Amino acid sequence: MENQIRDKWSEIITYLRDEFDINRVLFRTWIEPLEVISCKNNNLLIAIDKSKQGDILTLIEKKYKIPFEVAIEVTTGIQVKASFTYSENKDEKRVSSYNNTNLLEEKYPFLKNGHSFDNFVVSGSNNIAYAAAVAVAENPNGQVYNPLFLYSGPGMGKTHLMHSIARYIIENHPDYNVSYTTSEDFMNDVVDAIRTNKKKGDIAATAHLRKKYRNVDILLIDDIQFIIGKDSTQIEFFNTFESLYQSGKQLVISSDRPPSQMDELDMRYRSRFNSGMTIDIQPPDFETSMAILRNKQEESDVKLDDEILDYIATNIKSNIRDLEGAYNKILLFSKFNNPNKKITLPEAEQALKDFISPNERMIITADYIIEIVSDHFNLDKDALLSEKKTRNLTLPRQICMYLCSSLTNLTQTEIAAKLKRNNHTTVIHGINKINEQLSVDNELQETIAILKKKLNP
Repeated sequence: MENQIRDKWSEIITYLRDEFDINRVLFRTWIEPLEVISCKNNNLLIAIDKSKQGDILTLIEKKYKIPFEVAIEVTTGIQVKASFTYSENKDEKRVSSYNNTNLLEEKYPFLKNGHSFDNFVVSGSNNIAYAAAVAVAENPNGQVYNPLFLYSGPGMGKTHLMHSIARYIIENHPDYNVSYTTSEDFMNDVVDAIRTNKKKGDIAATAHLRKKYRNVDILLIDDIQFIIGKDSTQIEFFNTFESLYQSGKQLVISSDRPPSQMDELDMRYRSRFNSGMTIDIQPPDFETSMAILRNKQEESDVKLDDEILDYIATNIKSNIRDLEGAYNKILLFSKFNNPNKKITLPEAEQALKDFISPNERMIITADYIIEIVSDHFNLDKDALLSEKKTRNLTLPRQICMYLCSSLTNLTQTEIAAKLKRNNHTTVIHGINKINEQLSVDNELQETIAILKKKLNP
């Protein structure tokens, strides 16, 4: 019985797809990775690959238990009771997506960029984020992962996933009202509303703003970190968030850091953000980088040899944006310097001489650390280097001391000078304080890990 089901598994899931009208993205994300574990006494146990598909057991059972039982009976003649469990499977697959050609670009201008699940390369560094995004896109009723909070450094694919969610909902759930915005656009809308209110002496502009963002079913807002600390914008966003959240509307948020690292964020909203699904997207590994570059090849008339793609993937490890930038720079170099001849590896190396330094370690300076830490904590650099001793400055300042000690060859006296401290004993105290806290404070461990990743991707 079990062998019969295994032998016909491909036929079973094909019947399931066709008979129950499962589209490509759902089929490849949720159905194809499933595997038969066992079938005893007509009880069929099916494995979900949690490392690839995410925490979707309840969702799979609810949507596909009966369809699977029907498909198996029709295909094999065997009646079973299907159940699902998690298994570990580290194999990676690229997952495609349904991509409707009839785009509503006039109404949704961001769709013009072409981002979709179909051209998102999935790997171990982003597969949980991808699976969660698909789950939200297929279930835009606010009952799955709400809010969905994606965070990573720049160029890791957060915006691609957010656009893909919006595109999928627009194309597959047209009854839902979708709104995507960047934090900058949201902030500009708030500022314009305040200015208009003052000019006209009423609050009509604010009422219009709230109607725009609160009368939606799904709100996606990109790079939320730029709103945090901007008083009027932050208050307006939080009130919008609360209104939608309490109404059961779906929220998708991206940031360069997790909620726990937003020191200026009210604890209530840290809790709100963490109540759904918070996911970190890691830099692409070599295999993912090669897949991304081969995708670029398909879109280009100029074909690069694999050794050139290997060179780019090996030496660009920071993010996808830099990876694609290096590829485009080689194409531009070829176009202007060697238009009628295939570009060679030495020529590619020459094109990227200012982009890649494969034999040089990145030099991390105290000034660079101060800049990155200030940006991470949304602080003015002058404030960080001041004599003020408020907690929001003391911890980042001590982190600077710790990172300077760990990542540079500076003496404690030199670190003190860089941070404008009177003597090196302050630096010793700061380093010791961070070392003590690291052994017991998981949040601080995460902060240090994120900062090190930003300093040297």
